[in-house]
Amino acid sequence: MATDGHKRLVIPGPVEVRREILEAQTEWMIGHRTPEFADLFARLQAKLKQVFLTQYRVIVSGSSGTGLWEGASRNCIRDDRRVLHLVGGAFSERWAEISKANGKQVDVIEVEWGRAHTPEMVADALQKQRYDAVCAVHNETSTGVTNPIQDIGAVVSQYDETLFLIDSVSGLLGVELRPDDWHVDVVLTSSQKAFALPPGLSFCSVSDRVLERAKQIPYRGYYFDFLELDELLKKNNTPATPPVSLMFAADKQLDDVLAEGLSNRWARHLQMRDMTINWAQMRNFGLYAQEGYRSPTVTTVANTRNMDVSGMAKFMAQRGWGMDQGYGKIKGKTFRIAHMGDMQPAELEEVLSGIDEFLGQ
Repeated sequence: MATDGHKRLVIPGPVEVRREILEAQTEWMIGHRTPEFADLFARLQAKLKQVFLTQYRVIVSGSSGTGLWEGASRNCIRDDRRVLHLVGGAFSERWAEISKANGKQVDVIEVEWGRAHTPEMVADALQKQRYDAVCAVHNETSTGVTNPIQDIGAVVSQYDETLFLIDSVSGLLGVELRPDDWHVDVVLTSSQKAFALPPGLSFCSVSDRVLERAKQIPYRGYYFDFLELDELLKKNNTPATPPVSLMFAADKQLDDVLAEGLSNRWARHLQMRDMTINWAQMRNFGLYAQEGYRSPTVTTVANTRNMDVSGMAKFMAQRGWGMDQGYGKIKGKTFRIAHMGDMQPAELEEVLSGIDEFLGQ
C-alpha cells in the first residue's frame, strides 16, 4: 500500500513510470540544433530500430499517437484512392474518423466490440476493391483484443499497391510484433503505454514503400510530413522543436528494455495476462475479448457480477492504486486491468488481492 500519497497506476495509459525514468527528465537542457542533441537522437534511433525490429527509420514525434494517425493517413492514402479501416473498438473507430476528416475515401470492416478481425475478412474485401492502404489496430485498448496482424499482413502483402498501417499504441513492447517480417509498412505507438514513459512522445516505423507513396501525394500536411521528418532524421534531428527532456527519459528506458530483452518482456506480459484471466474466471467474472485474441497488456473484464465498479475504484484509490472503470459505451459493464509497461507479476498480485478485499466486504 502506498504511504506517500502516490497512486500507482493500473490504467491502460498513462501507466506507472519508474522513479529513475522520471529523474532522467531532469538532465540539463540542451539546444536541439547542437551536436549534443544529434548524439541523443542518434542513440534513440539505433535503439528504436532494435525494439521495433525494423531495418527502416523510426520517426520520433512530439505528439500523442493521434497525431501519427493523421500523419499515416495523409502520407499513405492518395485522394483518388480508397482506404480500408478495420474497426472494432473506440480507437479503431477514431482512426477511421481521422481519415475521413482528412478527406480520405474510407471503407470499413466493422466487427462487434470484443471481437477480432480475421485475415479472411480482409482477403474478401481486397478481392472486391483496390485500396491504397489497410489500417488496423494491433491491440485495441478499449476492448482488450489483439488482432492477428501477422496473418492479416500475409494477405495484404499479396497486393503490391496496398500499404499496411498499424496502430500498436498499447501493443508495442508488450505484444510480439515484427513489422518487417509481417509486411507492415507503418507501426505507430505512444510513449505512455507499454513503453512506460510519460506522455508526450510518439514513435512510428516507416518503410521505404511509404516514402515512395508520400512522394505521390502533394498535400501531406506540415507537422506530420513523413518526407520532411525523414530528411531531418538523416541529420539526427527533427523539423520542429522536440521534447528534449522526454527524449532523455526514452534513452534511459530503451536501455532498460533492451537489457530485459524483447522476448523476456513479451513473456512477462503474457504471464500477467494469464494471471488476470485466471483471477477473473475463478471469481465468476466474464472476459470481454474473444478467446484466442486476448491482449497481453490489458484485460477487459466483463462485469457479470454487477460489481460496483466506481466503488471498487474508490476503495482501491484509498489503498494507493489508480484503477480503470471501463471505456466508452462499455464503461461499468466492464473494467480494464492494465498489466503493461514495467509492471511486475508481484505488483499485479497486489492489485488482484485488493479487488478481492473489496469483493469480500
